[in-house]
Amino acid sequence: MNIELINLEEKVTNAILAAKLNEVIEALNNLNAPRDRGPKAERTMTDDDARRVIFGDLKDASHKTAAETLGLSYGQIYSARKGFTFKPIHKEAASAETAE
Repeated sequence: MNIELINLEEKVTNAILAAKLNEVIEALNNLNAPRDRGPKAERTMTDDDARRVIFGDLKDASHKTAAETLGLSYGQIYSARKGFTFKPIHKEAASAETAE
């Protein structure tokens, strides 16, 4: 968003200043808008969900897409894939790889 400067050559009224100030405030509020990471969790993540996102049919999907598909949050998918949660599922995947 590009906010135009006030022309100081013209008469500046309170209405002009108020309008310009509101424009600046709106621009600042939009700068601090949170990123859209996907849906809020509708339920808790299960072991089967973790298997799907770690090494199943959703392993190649983005965190956001996997979250939308399963009705989970971006953070739940991220945490499971990075190994912060569902550590036994990660061990399962590692032992399956070494068995091959």
